[in-house]
Amino acid sequence: MSEEPGAEDASNLPADERRQHDRSRLIVDVFFDGADGTAVASTKDISPGGLYMNTQTPLPEGGLLTLRLPFAEGDVIVNAEVVYSNPGLGVGVRFHGLSDKDRSIMNRALRGT
Repeated sequence: MSEEPGAEDASNLPADERRQHDRSRLIVDVFFDGADGTAVASTKDISPGGLYMNTQTPLPEGGLLTLRLPFAEGDVIVNAEVVYSNPGLGVGVRFHGLSDKDRSIMNRALRGT
């Protein structure tokens, strides 16, 4: 069995760098508010723990955002922290305080992928 170049075994990563959820390739609009204003992006991948969104808006690691994700069942609104920034391309965020109701909406949407 061969691995892609640069692929890392998640078991070798520090606990705070391992994902707790598998991510799905679901593309959803992301409306976000942060310290520098409001913008719209689209997801590259998403899970109940966080997402990666394509955006040219510069967002620093550690920055706090409020996200609105429109799903067929309704909008999910959640606070998030930027944990990875690739300036000019996108950011990875970790959700904070996702409600049980919103988690259920997201899980049902992800199962549909």
